[in-house]
Amino acid sequence: MTPPERVVRHEPVMLPDALSFLAPRAAGVYCDATVGYGGHARAVLEASAPDGRLVGLDQDGDALTAAAEALQGFGDRVTLMHAPFSRLRDVLEEARALPLDGCLVDLGVSSPQLDRAERGFSFRHGGPLDMRMDRSRGKSAAEILRDISAQELEAVLRDLGEERYAGRLARAIVAARDREDLSTTSALAALVARTVPSHERRKDPATRTFQALRIAVNDELGELERFLADAPACLRPGGRRVVIAFLPLEDRMVKRRLRELATGGDPPLRLLTKHIVTPSDEEKARNPRARSARLRAAERLPG
Repeated sequence: MTPPERVVRHEPVMLPDALSFLAPRAAGVYCDATVGYGGHARAVLEASAPDGRLVGLDQDGDALTAAAEALQGFGDRVTLMHAPFSRLRDVLEEARALPLDGCLVDLGVSSPQLDRAERGFSFRHGGPLDMRMDRSRGKSAAEILRDISAQELEAVLRDLGEERYAGRLARAIVAARDREDLSTTSALAALVARTVPSHERRKDPATRTFQALRIAVNDELGELERFLADAPACLRPGGRRVVIAFLPLEDRMVKRRLRELATGGDPPLRLLTKHIVTPSDEEKARNPRARSARLRAAERLPG
């Protein structure tokens, strides 16, 4: 079980902005599709008291255990489901929670995930090169690196990590895997540091490689595409959707889909954010991991 203190230390990103756009109310039905450690969900439940309901989804079993502990005081107002947000419609049908008054999704990797070495998300902590959000299924990053071709790896690094040295790095990884163990975060980070130069202040040269592998391991862009396709129809007219993205790749997908639905889409949406909303300077100073967050929101119109 995840230690309770990890839940306390986790700070939900852009909480006041998310609540402002989601506008929870009593008797409303809401979904936190990336419930994580329960920070956003707690605030939604408090704002929708006494009888607002929330369904929380997460594919990370550790996070769900922590969320259940953090939210236990809300009793049957909370339903937690072990599922990725790409299965939003199916899960909400199973929970008899359609239609929604609001849906929130936070696409970032949580601090507890990054800080736990055994999860393998961070090059700053030595541990197994895993990176799976759901450790009950799929291949780890180490298993993918063991089998992938140099050409395929180059595409992953270029397209998902926007790595300018994708070709050089892919060739180096494929050449090295036969003579050294690349099954740990430390080994991969060291190889990247030897292979590509770092021209960006305060950014480790392994940043883009780890980003690309994490996205590939969890099919994050495919998951997001499926969520964006299903989420609008899960809202009642007047229902709101709030998305917090951290990567330009994700934010571009969200922006494009929202604009499509706001210009004659089915169902039609009204943009609540004409431009991205970013964290306050105070929040960025307090929580540096929030600095790249981008929030977009929309409301479903009748029709």
